Amino acid sequence: MKLLLLALVALLPLQQRGPTPVSRPTEDPSRSTLSLSFGVYQSDKATVMYRKMTPVLEYLQEDLERRLGRPTDIHLSIFKSYDDGIDALVKGEIDFVRFGPASYITAKAREPKLDLLAMEQENGQKRFKGVVIVKNDSPIQKLADLKGKRFAFGDPNSTIGRYLVQAELVKAGIHAVDLAGFKYLDRHDKVAAAVELGDFDAGAVMMATYEQANTKGTLRVLASFDNVTKPWVVRAGFDPAVQAALLESLKALQDPAVLKELKVSGFTSTSDEEYAFVRDGMKVADEFDKRPGS
Repeated sequence: MKLLLLALVALLPLQQRGPTPVSRPTEDPSRSTLSLSFGVYQSDKATVMYRKMTPVLEYLQEDLERRLGRPTDIHLSIFKSYDDGIDALVKGEIDFVRFGPASYITAKAREPKLDLLAMEQENGQKRFKGVVIVKNDSPIQKLADLKGKRFAFGDPNSTIGRYLVQAELVKAGIHAVDLAGFKYLDRHDKVAAAVELGDFDAGAVMMATYEQANTKGTLRVLASFDNVTKPWVVRAGFDPAVQAALLESLKALQDPAVLKELKVSGFTSTSDEEYAFVRDGMKVADEFDKRPGS
């Protein structure tokens, strides 16, 4: 069964598209097709996101058909921005999503009834690293040296690209007013490229993005910090039976080729407590735009 790409928003800059309304089961669900909508926002190029997500969604379609005993179609929406993805989940326009931790926390604050489905694992762990990067020949040696420098952030809703790195900057005594300038570049790959080109003195990216961008050894890690792995989240009012089947499908996923595309080692159950330290970091990051002592 082929995976349907519902909306490749990034490739349609002149037309804003949201996901197609979710098809609800008929009175006899065993005979009807279960139509689910899945969303992800761009943390990388849209083509890269599509390549990453297609194998796991095709696996879920087949596995859910076996577990639920009914045909299943999963429609993929790739949102151009984090905000678009958050809005779609909060409004119930999408059934389930793959989000960063900060986006989950933001969406949960807006719609308390949405629920965690599962969380990813990297090398069997629930934590991984975000990094602040500089050019390899940069004189900058510690975060405090960033005073008077230019900094590249990711999306304004990004866990690593905004919230957690701004928390680290605040802890190091760096606030927005201390920088010569900063900009939100939306995607991790754009941040890495901007630092490599010298457009910015430093930037924050996922460790995986740094490794991919640093094949020529032109970049260096200035500092690292913990992040928790990505949660998968279901909308408020999602069918509990389908949610349970989805969780079991994700936990049973062992295909190395599928996991490799996602750059994860597997999935596990989770709870809101897993993301508490990110919520705390977001509160610290709130101080970044304030003048010290104000």
